[in-house]
Amino acid sequence: MSDLRRTPLHALHIELGARMVPFAGYDMPVQYPSGIMTEHTHTREKAGLFDVSHMGQVRLSGDGVAAAFEQMVPMDVQGLAEDRQRYGFFTNAEGGIEDDLMFANRGDHLFVVVNAACKAADIARMKAVLEPEVSVDPVEDRALMALQGPAAETVLAALAPAVASMRFMDVATVDIMGAACWVSRSGYTGEDGYEISVPAGMAEPVARALLTHDDVLPIGLGARDSLRLEAGLCLYGHDIDSATTPVEAGLNWAIQKARRSGGARAGGFPGADRVLAQLQEGAARKRVGLKPEGRAPMREGVELFGAAEGGAPVGALTSGGFGPTVGGPVAMGYLPAALTSEGTVVFGELRGRRLPLTVCALPFVAAGFKR
Repeated sequence: MSDLRRTPLHALHIELGARMVPFAGYDMPVQYPSGIMTEHTHTREKAGLFDVSHMGQVRLSGDGVAAAFEQMVPMDVQGLAEDRQRYGFFTNAEGGIEDDLMFANRGDHLFVVVNAACKAADIARMKAVLEPEVSVDPVEDRALMALQGPAAETVLAALAPAVASMRFMDVATVDIMGAACWVSRSGYTGEDGYEISVPAGMAEPVARALLTHDDVLPIGLGARDSLRLEAGLCLYGHDIDSATTPVEAGLNWAIQKARRSGGARAGGFPGADRVLAQLQEGAARKRVGLKPEGRAPMREGVELFGAAEGGAPVGALTSGGFGPTVGGPVAMGYLPAALTSEGTVVFGELRGRRLPLTVCALPFVAAGFKR
């Protein structure tokens, strides 16, 4: 435990009675005394506050930074308007996903947020490709928190009225309790909400101020996972990885027209030939939503079969658990394209028995974003 890093909110987690676990090299809260089910439901109905300070915050600056960043991602970076944000991912030479990320156009720089477990590799990757023309500067002196749920706007606007006029994927620098905070209207729960980058020294005061609101509870990694699963959102290292292409993962929507075949700046990113071919022709396998029959969840790693008896595995689950909002088990996994139509029944092998799952549309819970 002594080797684990601590976020600026670590002492507050302990004070609030969090159960702490190692996660991506950090000592992080998995749940609080209210429990994962309550935390999940509270976020869906009111608002939850998440500490995501373990994630990597990076500032990219220099002439031509947008064009340079397009060498690394299949996204339209140059066409992103100022004070707007996009979802993206780094690809490798085979078209696999090295990490998924968020990037924002802040006028004189790009602000990039990457996953905690990948941030050292991501920073090294960006430095290798972008420097010296573009400066790659990890932001080490700020915390990152997410306020998620239908009450998020009301709660945050009480401290910073300007956030009420923001729409999904807007970004702005906002004064909160005298601190210059970088706020985006986004998150990874499927709910409306905000991610707030706060100077480290002000993280605890801001968090405490948000938690004084009756509609806000602290939320741990457990409910964060069940919320993003119900929202049909990928978890890196599980639903997507370096051997999974964006098309296999169903992330075609994240690749804008400008970077596709026939677009103004088609290709030019690692693995473009394979990714662009799959966009045209489809992929041999695809990520799908799955609902197991009954009440028992099926977890990551469960092998999937096309029949109740006999035959080799045709796929596997990459995420699975109980969906409190759905009121039953939900899962995601990969299947051959021929088995991905809604209503198709496949079988998961659990403790020597094959149990049915039905292919269904994602997300399991409709998004509540403020468009």
